[in-house]
Amino acid sequence: MTDLATWLPPELAALPRYLIALAIGLLMGLERERNPAAKAGLRTFALTALFGVLSAHLGTALASVWLIPAGLLLVGGMMIAAYQRAPDEGGDPGTTTMAALMLCYGLGVLVWHDEAQLAVMLGIVATMLLYFKPELRGISERLSRRDLLSVLQFAVLSLIILPLVPNRDYGPYGALNPYQIWWMVVLIAGVGLAGYAALRLVGQQRGAVILGLLGGLVSSTATTLAFSRHTRAAPAMLPVAVIVIVLANLMVLVRLGVLVAVLAPSVLPELLPVLIGGLIAGGLGAAYGVRRLKPAGDLPDLAMSNPTELRTALGFGLMYAVVLLAAAWLSDGLGTRGLYAVAVMSGLTDVDAITLSSLRLFNLDTLPAAAVVNVVVLATLANLGFKMGLAFAIGGPRMARHAAAGMGAVGLGLIGAWAIMRGFSA
Repeated sequence: MTDLATWLPPELAALPRYLIALAIGLLMGLERERNPAAKAGLRTFALTALFGVLSAHLGTALASVWLIPAGLLLVGGMMIAAYQRAPDEGGDPGTTTMAALMLCYGLGVLVWHDEAQLAVMLGIVATMLLYFKPELRGISERLSRRDLLSVLQFAVLSLIILPLVPNRDYGPYGALNPYQIWWMVVLIAGVGLAGYAALRLVGQQRGAVILGLLGGLVSSTATTLAFSRHTRAAPAMLPVAVIVIVLANLMVLVRLGVLVAVLAPSVLPELLPVLIGGLIAGGLGAAYGVRRLKPAGDLPDLAMSNPTELRTALGFGLMYAVVLLAAAWLSDGLGTRGLYAVAVMSGLTDVDAITLSSLRLFNLDTLPAAAVVNVVVLATLANLGFKMGLAFAIGGPRMARHAAAGMGAVGLGLIGAWAIMRGFSA
């Protein structure tokens, strides 16, 4: 905007700001023009955006800041009068259009105050909210009271508890930072909540592939346990159960990649090829299983616990702190061999805790990136082995044989890619 202004005469230097506001108003008004019940359309929104810039312009030039809230009151009063004079026959009070028009005015003010990029982004988001009204209403209708409770619980974990936790290092080796521990809790709960919400919105009858991917995003262990039980109760469920379990365990690698990218991006170049190797091998195994086993039929419900429950969050936080302390202690006393032992033991039941712990040690400059990769690989292999045993103990030998083939492909892909990366580094 400033580059364009330098090419214009001084008396037209403000023109680019008016043009940007006009574009925002036209965008929002174009959507409202499609709604026959709306009292404001393309021209009204465009003029309101221009009015916002003009009010801010005059307020700055005349040193009269009160012109901006006065303009906002005029816009709101105009829309209230319009709906009172000619109420909508369908009973629509017009609150959405009024709110959008007042927002449009505010975005015009933002543009004048050199926040054009933010104003454009907010204008696009507002237009999307207006346009996707049926979809948003459908989502809200599909959410149960428990689902809304999950969102509120996550808000408590992230927006209320997290800011209150002290951001200081405690304990031996300075390994225990309450803020960092709770931030890991929020991160894991957020990933789980995303998968849980997607599973609820998409539905559990959309196919084994989707159910496996989303189930793995929430909890691969719970998915393996549930479908092993379904197979024991109904042997005809075997093809579906195998595909769901293998895909759920593939999603573990995706989760790990996301965690590393967020918390320690500099580790990603060394870890990503290993994860991709496991994904490719496991994906080929899953594709072969789909083709050979031909899963079909109705899918049973996948009962998932709420990933944002306070008890679940506290349990993960405690486990993460214990693993972090054990990893720091053994790493200091026994070197990386002690850390690898912790990786195998903790990875049997949960990969996230030891992965986050190793990333924490890496960020403290006490663990090299290569050791982090080794920890992740060992923990993932131990976790895959544990779930193979789970499938055998609950689903039976036939179930275990097919599931082990798919999960074994994931493990072999990890080992192969890890060996190739070690060969290059050597």
